[in-house]
Amino acid sequence: MKFILYTRKSTEQEERQTLSIEAQLRELREIAAKEQLEIVASLCEARTAREPGRTVFAEMLDMIEKGKADGILAWHPDRLARNSVDGGRIIYMLDTGKLKALRFPTFWFEPTPQGKFMLQIAFGQSKYYVDNLSENIKRGIRQKLHRGEWSWSAPLGYRNNARRKNIEPHPENGSIVRKAFELYATGSYTFKALRDELTKFGLRTRSSKKLAVASVQRMLSDPVYHGVMKINGELFTGSFEPLIGKTLFDEVQEVMRSRGKLRKGRKYDFPFTGWLRCAECGCAITAQVQKGHHYYHCTKKKGPCPRKGYLREEKLLDRVKAIVEQVSLPDDWAGKMLRQLDRDGAQEQTDNRAAIQHLEQAKQSTESKLSGLLDLKLEGVLDTAEYIAKKNQLINRKADVEQKIRDATQEQTNWIEPMREMILRSKQAKMLLHTEKFSEIPAFLKTTGSNWLLKGAAVRYEAKKGWRVLRQRRRFRTWWS
Repeated sequence: MKFILYTRKSTEQEERQTLSIEAQLRELREIAAKEQLEIVASLCEARTAREPGRTVFAEMLDMIEKGKADGILAWHPDRLARNSVDGGRIIYMLDTGKLKALRFPTFWFEPTPQGKFMLQIAFGQSKYYVDNLSENIKRGIRQKLHRGEWSWSAPLGYRNNARRKNIEPHPENGSIVRKAFELYATGSYTFKALRDELTKFGLRTRSSKKLAVASVQRMLSDPVYHGVMKINGELFTGSFEPLIGKTLFDEVQEVMRSRGKLRKGRKYDFPFTGWLRCAECGCAITAQVQKGHHYYHCTKKKGPCPRKGYLREEKLLDRVKAIVEQVSLPDDWAGKMLRQLDRDGAQEQTDNRAAIQHLEQAKQSTESKLSGLLDLKLEGVLDTAEYIAKKNQLINRKADVEQKIRDATQEQTNWIEPMREMILRSKQAKMLLHTEKFSEIPAFLKTTGSNWLLKGAAVRYEAKKGWRVLRQRRRFRTWWS
């Protein structure tokens, strides 16, 4: 009788499984020599038997089908199959007589009804083992997710902390990733341009290669950077330190959505598109060329719009330069305003205590709703799809509240320090009044306000808090006197 010697390792853990293969070969060769078995082939495979489709296993069965061998010598039935398909093929070949013998050092078998029955039990036990192991691993991962722990290789900008069994910001790359979000939020960068900028800062893959453009897009879309893990479409609150705030993440998503609607490969450069929206209907403002001049108008994507006519770029430029001039400061004012900021810091912290208490109550209410939602899922009131959808809404709401708590807790850094930076920027803003790169003006104004609208020939916007206060206090110089 001719035998095929078959060995297999079930995982890719080389340190352990390579030794396992050597041990199998040694034992099987000793048995073959002791019992004088004729070995016509020795096959080795490094692939799990949990799923069908092993090439070396298929090659072995093909040799048996063609009559080149009559039996199989293996360490244990679980080396042959851990799934019902491959186990069934072995049993069927025994039934048809094409496979006449199976020899195992650790398992007795003979081709009788009782022997086949015991072999089926062995295959079933092997399948139960891998299924149960998989469930245990999944249960462990789910438990870690509910504790807010990251279970995989750290995303770019983070590193794994083996002691804490979680991730933490990378001491070097973390600040670069944070800068990537800040740069893209200005709307002045494409994915490729941002990738090139990050390369200059020294951000590369683990293999020291430049980031792929798709990797930059995935990074900017990943909520893990503001402290929320998205696994198979479900959101979990992370217990690690976020690199950015939820507000900045939302701004980046809005820029990505708006840039995705812009036409590619256009012939002319319209610096004020992708920034303004129509005040009448909310559609984007687009542009076209007529007789050598740029004219801006509503896209009317939502249907007829009350807005009529076109606005020439030169007139629009005058409007936006007027706004730049509003937020610019004379050089001799800056020092007095900066000193006043220091005096305002203590008062701001006192005013924030009541707001923080209210936000903490809102957070507790959201957590209670999450707990109640889980009870409804366990009781069968909600199916999985409904549970995940409602849970994701509550997780996002909780992330927004936590961001507001951080903003209120660190008000001096979230308002005083950014305003300090705004004052310094406003000293340089007047340089934009003479720039020939008109695209620099929208990039600057995006840092001063949001919801930029074109109503008739007027540009309207909502000033961000620091710029709003700066504009008001510039009007009343007594603030710093």
